[in-house]
Amino acid sequence: MNPYEPGELVTALVAHEPGAARRRETVRVVRSPGRVNLIGEHTDYNEGLVLPAAIDREIRLAYLPTADRRVELTRLDSGERLGFDLDDPYRSTGTWIDYAAATAAALAEASLATEGLRGVIASTLPENAGLSSSAAIELAVAWALLGDAADGIDRPTLAQICQRAENAFVGVQSGLMDQFSVSCALAGVALLLDCRSLEWRPVALPEGVELVVCHTGSQRRLEASEYNVRRAECEAAVEGLARLDPSVRSLRDVSPELLARGAATLDPVVARRAAHIVAENERVRTVVAAFEAGDLAAVGAAFHAGHVSLRDLFEISSPELDALVEIAESVPGVVAARMTGGGFGGCTVNLVRPEAIDAFTAAVLEQYPARTRLEPMVIPVAAAPGVSRIA
Repeated sequence: MNPYEPGELVTALVAHEPGAARRRETVRVVRSPGRVNLIGEHTDYNEGLVLPAAIDREIRLAYLPTADRRVELTRLDSGERLGFDLDDPYRSTGTWIDYAAATAAALAEASLATEGLRGVIASTLPENAGLSSSAAIELAVAWALLGDAADGIDRPTLAQICQRAENAFVGVQSGLMDQFSVSCALAGVALLLDCRSLEWRPVALPEGVELVVCHTGSQRRLEASEYNVRRAECEAAVEGLARLDPSVRSLRDVSPELLARGAATLDPVVARRAAHIVAENERVRTVVAAFEAGDLAAVGAAFHAGHVSLRDLFEISSPELDALVEIAESVPGVVAARMTGGGFGGCTVNLVRPEAIDAFTAAVLEQYPARTRLEPMVIPVAAAPGVSRIA
């Protein structure tokens, strides 16, 4: 039996929290998915467009509500048990529990009532993959801390609260995409999200292809400092370009023509960062239109251009990510490939015809270790719904 099925999770909770045996009927289980971004990288905190999908790799949290104000969570993969008091000020520990404690602090800041709990966490998300395990933890913990009240909270609003947890408390100045995907996703589709207006709509994935994620097996090097540097560089571009056009308040407002006119006034690194964001917003529109028209060649071209831009202009790819993309693009039946996520390691996202998945997997497993001396993971995934309770 899958050890992450609800019944097995409840049994695991009882093993770590014997008192749960007498209250099994009050134990609850929350599932919270990871996400893969199809196109639109680092555009979210620039008020741009993104096209993510939640995936059927997820975090599951089985928990027992308690009358005290204490939260204690045990990771089933390591047995590590960490916790915090809901009424204590947030204090960073530099460990995974920070995401749970930060979520509790952000919920309190939003004047939402929370309750203590004892829980166990299991995950089918690979570590250091850039598939938003942090956002999955935040949304799972939010649903657990809020109890029944979670059902009545607007999902985009809860996503913003969890983004606040990561920005203000953990200290990573990420955009809204990850939390929005985990909170609001729908089964079988991607979400086109406008990160300025928060307008969004489902976008059907093209027929005749499957989503396949490839993990580099390398340690992601996206520290808060690196992410925050990229954000600061984008803000510097906005400041410089606003001198030419005062209506510019984010890179979302910058046209290719304005950027061409103002690039010489910017630091060369800052100009490259802006060039990626301006073109990436257009690539999101291109991919959505190509999905809806069934134009897979256009999808492939946009993915390729996006990867090159992330490699050369935004400079967040890695030799391992580049190798995976090059291998993918050499396999017949692979429609599109690019790095996905924050960068500096992690995963690629690939659109592959079903009959080509075996050949694609074989090529990656044979060629990638020879090029990098690392062992990859090839993970077929499906677009999944957002966070929810399960029976």
